[in-house]
Amino acid sequence: MGKGLAVRLKDKELLIFSVMTMVVLLLAAVIMGTPAELLQGMATIILSRDALITDYFELVGYGAAFLNAGLVLGIGILLIRMQKIPFTGLTMAVLFINAGFALFGKNPVNVLPMILGTWLYARLHHSGMNRYIYTALFGSCLAPMVTEMVYLLPFSFGINLLCAVGVGVLVGFVLPPLSMHTASMHMGYNLFNVGFSAGLLAFVMVCIMQSFGLKSSSVFIWKAERPVWLIAGLYLYFTAAFMYGFFINGGKLKPLFKLMKHPGRAVADFVLMDGAGTTLMNMGIMGILCTSYILLIGGDLSGPVVGAILTVFGFAAFGAHARNYLPVLAGVFLSTFLNHMQPTTPGIQMGAIFAAGLSPIAGQFGILAGVLAGMLHSVVVVCTSSLYGGLNLYNNGFSTGLVAIVLVPVLESFIKGFKIRHGREPKTRKLDADT
Repeated sequence: MGKGLAVRLKDKELLIFSVMTMVVLLLAAVIMGTPAELLQGMATIILSRDALITDYFELVGYGAAFLNAGLVLGIGILLIRMQKIPFTGLTMAVLFINAGFALFGKNPVNVLPMILGTWLYARLHHSGMNRYIYTALFGSCLAPMVTEMVYLLPFSFGINLLCAVGVGVLVGFVLPPLSMHTASMHMGYNLFNVGFSAGLLAFVMVCIMQSFGLKSSSVFIWKAERPVWLIAGLYLYFTAAFMYGFFINGGKLKPLFKLMKHPGRAVADFVLMDGAGTTLMNMGIMGILCTSYILLIGGDLSGPVVGAILTVFGFAAFGAHARNYLPVLAGVFLSTFLNHMQPTTPGIQMGAIFAAGLSPIAGQFGILAGVLAGMLHSVVVVCTSSLYGGLNLYNNGFSTGLVAIVLVPVLESFIKGFKIRHGREPKTRKLDADT
């Protein structure tokens, strides 16, 4: 019976898992809030500034935050299904980064202008939206810029809203070619490529805004709690993901160890290379690992932290696994003994989880290189948000991009020299702009 069910699920495993995640989020919302509270919470989310860091757990409560995450995840699933795109590792990465950031910055309204802008870019180049859908969904990291323009511009609300939508469309139009070029800059060693390209674009746009006297400032709304029910829920969810993958794999663990031998450098789609079952097992392990780290250091399960965990959970299908992530995580933690930061500082908590974007460095160059990458990330990420007033939600993606651009050439100069002396030339691979 179990084998027959596995056959019926074939090629639909990830779609079913994603839809069930959306259902779980919506059910959690209904359980934790009355209809009136949920509607009021959604209205508050849509109308509030969304610059970093705006924790929806603190702003509107758990119920409305989970409702928002479920809706944003549903939009992503719907768009991918409309384009008839098969569910791969990149699909899981983009869906869960959107679900995660819907706990602190994205909502069903402010993501739409960027998606529209990317659609216009595709039409202008006589190409199908299926080619750019991932860039469109990743590119919604600049969604706070739409909300911010409504409040910053000195005109009437209607004109402000129209201008804000226009800015969002422009962002979505520019990101596809920009992300294509930034992918070659870090050579696939930053898993959060669109975060890096969006950071560059946000910096330029903030400079333009300031030239007209429009200045955006960061926000800090943070829920410093870790309720027992949320801890239990996260562990149960990630364990269920592992067990689902274990069932799909027919009870085999060996493929998981094979997956962990990949360095993770983009493009590393674990679904295409190792299968959906093995990938789900890896995702479950990474979710448990990230949650456990936050609990061990005495951190907070705030909206941004849970969102970061869900993001890494998604990217465990596209480059990150325990073997290449632990060195960079250790680097972030060790750096706190050398500077004035604490592991429980909000930005460092998020930086430790999001350091998974640099996992390919540890996978390619070894443990010490990964530790160094994590240490550099911890000091860079606390400075970068001020460059664009918190309007790029993927601030850690921008930081990991900078670290990779600076660190990788240095590492390659030593590693390449070592390999040439020993008769082994480093391999190169094609990059994907959507990552």
